[in-house]
Amino acid sequence: MKVQVHAEWDDEAGVWVATSDDVPGLVTEADTVEALVTKLRELVPDLMEANGVEDGRDVPVELLSHCTLIAHRHCA
Repeated sequence: MKVQVHAEWDDEAGVWVATSDDVPGLVTEADTVEALVTKLRELVPDLMEANGVEDGRDVPVELLSHCTLIAHRHCA
């Protein structure tokens, strides 16, 4: 079973926030995507096992991220 985790950049808080409809109780945040991935590697299996969905071992995770930004062209 592959689960989807959605990550959005919260500009006001300056963190990535991750949630999932597939992982009951998953709400976490981190300063970088790399730090978020590290947290998810531990949290997802633990939460899946705690909710009786999986045995807590290898859980494939599809991380979908969204960030809105403004790109500026520098004029010489």
